Amino acid sequence: MTSSAEKAQQPSVPSARREAADRTQPLSRIRNIGVIAHIDAGKTTTTERMLFYTGRVHRIGEVDAGTATMDWMEQERERGITITSAATTCSWRDCQINIIDTPGHVDFTAEVERSLRVLDGAIGVFCAVAGVQPQSETVWRQARRYKVPCIAFVNKMDRTGARFAWVVEQMRSRLGAGAWPIQLPVGSEASFSGALDLVSRKLLTFSTSGEATTIVESEWPEEHREEAESARAALVEAVAERDDELMHSFLEDVNIEADALCAAIRRVTIAGVFVPVLCGTSLRNKGIQPLLDAVVNYLPSPLDVPDVVGHHLKTNEAESRPADDHAPLSCLVFKIANDSYVGKLLYIRVYSGVLKKGASVYNPRTRKRERVMRLLRTHANQREDVEQLYSGEIGALVGLKQITTGDTLCAENQPILLERIAFPEPVIAMAVEPKTQGDRDKLRDALQALSDEDPTFLVKTDADTGQTLISGMGELHLEIIRDRLLREFKVQANAGRPTVAYRETILNSATASNTFEREIAGRSHFAAVTFEVSPRERGQGNQIEFDVPESQIPAQFHEFIEQGIHDGLITGILANYPLIDVQVRTIKGAFHPVDSSEVAFRSAAIMALREAVRAAQPALLEPVMKVEIVTPDENLGDVIGDVNGRRGRIKEVVAQEGVQVVQAEIPLAELFGYSTGLRSLTRGRASYSVEPARFEIVPQNLQESIVNR
Repeated sequence: MTSSAEKAQQPSVPSARREAADRTQPLSRIRNIGVIAHIDAGKTTTTERMLFYTGRVHRIGEVDAGTATMDWMEQERERGITITSAATTCSWRDCQINIIDTPGHVDFTAEVERSLRVLDGAIGVFCAVAGVQPQSETVWRQARRYKVPCIAFVNKMDRTGARFAWVVEQMRSRLGAGAWPIQLPVGSEASFSGALDLVSRKLLTFSTSGEATTIVESEWPEEHREEAESARAALVEAVAERDDELMHSFLEDVNIEADALCAAIRRVTIAGVFVPVLCGTSLRNKGIQPLLDAVVNYLPSPLDVPDVVGHHLKTNEAESRPADDHAPLSCLVFKIANDSYVGKLLYIRVYSGVLKKGASVYNPRTRKRERVMRLLRTHANQREDVEQLYSGEIGALVGLKQITTGDTLCAENQPILLERIAFPEPVIAMAVEPKTQGDRDKLRDALQALSDEDPTFLVKTDADTGQTLISGMGELHLEIIRDRLLREFKVQANAGRPTVAYRETILNSATASNTFEREIAGRSHFAAVTFEVSPRERGQGNQIEFDVPESQIPAQFHEFIEQGIHDGLITGILANYPLIDVQVRTIKGAFHPVDSSEVAFRSAAIMALREAVRAAQPALLEPVMKVEIVTPDENLGDVIGDVNGRRGRIKEVVAQEGVQVVQAEIPLAELFGYSTGLRSLTRGRASYSVEPARFEIVPQNLQESIVNR
């Protein structure tokens, strides 16, 4: 039974939301959704069909043919994968559906992260043959973290080995989701022809003619009636356990009508305790219209989700903004793209107020005001100019300069700072250099533009060698960057071999002091600080605290000490890798009323931190990857032996039909060239997928060789 804590709670929404008189689509008829899944589960194919059946496009694009509307980059069309999230708008049953199609490859997980941050709902697409795959788990965790309600679509029901009930059970066991079928497939594999709708008690038969598929509704046939009635009763009971209103109706009358059941499913889905599961095959155009109906019926509008919460700039107290056109403006920049026609394109979600073309907006991070030159609605890489964007809408703007991903744009007289988006640490690095002197400036500008776009792509200069190092989430990520430099930015550059982006940390606590007392350019500078450093739990990040009286270090110097600490954390001690998971406390210090300066405190902080870290047993960390390998039974021993030889740990081996699924953790340093090695071991019959798990301490016998490189 579902605990009372898990029962559906309707989000607290103000009783009255004001809407602009010239608004064409009421807030209740807007759906901001994303399509999320493991790579090759069929996200883009599903999105293409949704656009076709809503009339947004008049010809279905195909991923394999390189004609998919949402995969508009050359690199996406060549590889048949989604690299960058693409936004579009369509209409279904008088609802405006803003869709973001996200990548499935782990190297581009930041695209999923920032998309989910601004969405109200999501469609999780699962392969009926492969079930819940590693990246399915990752994107599902991301959706849970942002409390995004989801519906699930089991795709590829026409494929050999399709198992609908097994996928639903995997969603429950591996994702911890309250997944429940609201449809049952009629037929499977090549015989898949329709679905039994458990809510409306109708048989939906998919009839294909050319590109289009029509749906014929009829009563449940006798041969399926007993199974369908049993499944519907289980569905009603599952929803009633999570929804008090339906429970009262159920106790009075077990024969729940379709409208009452539909409303209850909507409530528990929005509350995040229930996931309706549908089925179909996007490639064969089957099941798309019911999926669109489910988006309208079960996923929330901006009115159904809690108000966005930020912080007051001066008091730092929590403050909320409702989806209300007459409320003060608040928007979040969730994505930046460089467009060859319009320049820097900023994708935004308008949470409250109305953003108008020509209006001035305030950026709390830079404390500056800027003017909006153009407002756009986007359809992949196509744009439509609009005069204004209303609360609850997603769009883009042009004309702002000093903006980064995660910035808030708001009204200057009523500012608010919305929570920024957290992105994962890069795990792989590569050196790049221009081929000619003429390419030097072009390379610098191109790398800056790409790092503005992608928060997981970092650029830095090695202090010892002077090399330009670029870091990203994986080999494919850096390969795409290199390809874009050549094609998009016309920069000729040489690139080295990818290397692991190690990190440093400390294993013990230690205390150190430093006094900076020097004469520079005829002026005396003085500062003294004492730091206590201690390790934090892995993944918690760095923390800076001040536990020092004002009589020793006045508050005006804290900012400069913090800058020095950040400088020291970035460069590390052992091999110039960034320090992570470290707490730094300022516990003592001294200042001079005349000679103390920014330079003095910043320099003292850097040197004191270095001394403290050296005394706290510094250690190297390496990224460890979660790997799922699908191999034929006869190759299982060879695959496990190879994993062990790569310093890997086997977590689980699960037998499926004709194959073994190996769950393992392997250091990234041991995974370069793994695809070639696995193909050789299994004669090309095995496949694998990788995603970052965490950072772990490098074995002592390997640390010296890494440090002395």
